[in-house]
Amino acid sequence: MDQLPAALERAGNEQSWAVADAISRVLKNSEELHSWRRRLLSACMKQLVAVYNSSKDESKQEVERSMLLRLEELLCVVEEVDPDDWCSLVKTGLKYRYRDETFLKVLNIAIQLLYKEESSLSQ
Repeated sequence: MDQLPAALERAGNEQSWAVADAISRVLKNSEELHSWRRRLLSACMKQLVAVYNSSKDESKQEVERSMLLRLEELLCVVEEVDPDDWCSLVKTGLKYRYRDETFLKVLNIAIQLLYKEESSLSQ
């Protein structure tokens, strides 16, 4: 379980996310759930950066779209990110996906969540 988030960071690991979802369901009422979701959020952002860097031509749109929706879902629950992960995602995403409607929508939602007054990034 501890090694799964690192495996999720690599592009093309959709089956591992099914395992991560199953672990999340098992941890549903556990104290470890928030920590687990933070690690998943970090892995999700790192995977998106890897996908954007390796596939600059948007050829993996369905994978990207599912990862962006997962990112949005995790951000709504966790509401905090590692600043380095966030910076890397924004920089790489805007460099390669500045025209992608789904990316821009999720980026807008993330900015609203992360930069509200009580957020750790807004301070």
